[in-house]
Amino acid sequence: MMLSLVGEALWFILPAYFANASPVIFGGGRPIDGGRKFRDGRPIFGPGKTVRGFLGGLSVGTIIGGFQTLTTNDLELLPLAFLLSLGALCGDLFGSFVKRRLGFERGRPFPLLDQLGFLLFAVIFALPLRVPSLSIFIILLVITPIIHLLANCFAYSLGLKKEPY
Repeated sequence: MMLSLVGEALWFILPAYFANASPVIFGGGRPIDGGRKFRDGRPIFGPGKTVRGFLGGLSVGTIIGGFQTLTTNDLELLPLAFLLSLGALCGDLFGSFVKRRLGFERGRPFPLLDQLGFLLFAVIFALPLRVPSLSIFIILLVITPIIHLLANCFAYSLGLKKEPY
């Protein structure tokens, strides 16, 4: 039963995980904030949040939803994947915004916000199409920080990230 719930949770959130991980591959180029500063004089998001990374993440997450749709014939999965991906990326932007306001430099970790911000936004954005059960949501809250850390260590070992967290 528990393994089945974990699988269901992963299947639900998979587009968001891929969307959140993809900007490191597709990033670079023009920052989303255009280099502008907030009223506190700090960058709005910072140079690490780029248009190309955002659009790449949105595309990859949505493509994952396309594969899910093909394997299940559940046509709702494609728009759900888009919403999950958009939410994950907006959650990541929100995290960067908060970190800049608190004076955190780019790449500096902020435990829990880094691991769960994208997840919470993804779930919120997906609510119009699918409400995960409380069990699924709790499983995601538990496994996402672990998966996030493992994915970051893997990206670091490939030279895609400057920090292993």
